[in-house]
Amino acid sequence: MKKIAVLIDGGHARALAKMAGKTFNPHFIEKLGHKCKTSGEEIQRVLYYDCAPYVGSPTLPVSGNRRHFTGSDQWLRDLANRDLFAVRLGILKFRGWTPISIPIAPNAGLTDADFKPDFEQKGVDMRIGLDMANYALNRSVDLLALMTNDTDCIPAMKYARRAGLQVALVCVPGCSPAREILSHCDYHRSITWP
Repeated sequence: MKKIAVLIDGGHARALAKMAGKTFNPHFIEKLGHKCKTSGEEIQRVLYYDCAPYVGSPTLPVSGNRRHFTGSDQWLRDLANRDLFAVRLGILKFRGWTPISIPIAPNAGLTDADFKPDFEQKGVDMRIGLDMANYALNRSVDLLALMTNDTDCIPAMKYARRAGLQVALVCVPGCSPAREILSHCDYHRSITWP
């Protein structure tokens, strides 16, 4: 029986699930993680990488009023309590306001409603890379089943393969993997939504 670790980039999986009209919650993520294995494989652990919702009160770009962002990370704690699951958290940073429509017409009479918040995940790809490197060093699994489309993971994929691990890129419907990622995995594994 081949031992595997499943690594899921939460931002990537969430975006594709949303496009497919799926409800993205701990139950769905748990099923998704277990779909990443094939017969003859045993999951040692499912690692889920994401950020807690942003909490803060930035100043709106036109009125100067404050917009309050609140959210709960309870769903991440629920997921971490599932069998075989571990959650690795990055940080969601507020980077300012982005115009909803570009280009902006001169003398457009803009309001706050013409802008959307711009958030950036920080530290998620680094955590994926560190876990891949740790698995490569301790050889506790035979295969890494990776669900991402982030090319920043390529150095960790190369390292794991050089250390003798196999890397399978897991794709759900709607995923168009970057050509660069495909050239650095051993398998391209297509799965259906749970």
